[in-house]
Amino acid sequence: MASPYSEEIYKYKSRCYLEVKIKLHRVAHARSGDKGANSNVGLIFKSEKIYKWAKNYLTSDKIKCHFEGIVKGEVKRYELDNLLAFNFILCDSLGGGGSESLLNDAQGKTHGQALLLMEIDLPDQFEKDIKD
Repeated sequence: MASPYSEEIYKYKSRCYLEVKIKLHRVAHARSGDKGANSNVGLIFKSEKIYKWAKNYLTSDKIKCHFEGIVKGEVKRYELDNLLAFNFILCDSLGGGGSESLLNDAQGKTHGQALLLMEIDLPDQFEKDIKD
């Protein structure tokens, strides 16, 4: 059986940690919808510690890369510290949006679930905070 740890070491707060490769849904919830031609994805973390770590890890560039082929514009990230959440705006991701679009998901309702399938490399110090 393969080890759940990647070969790389992650430096966090001046200590070295192994990384655990997991899907984002194990540490967060999501909700999404449309805002005109853009989709809006809210990502709510299950743990304050993991949220604080994610502030450095889950950049707008990483999210844009995950939605390659879907997001034609920029990705904007807003931090909601009091909710342990991010709000991502995926600009130009709906082909015009609503009745203008020929996309199957013209309202971006599946974008939240798609984000939760993203693989992340979580430092193993957070293993106890992973919820199934």
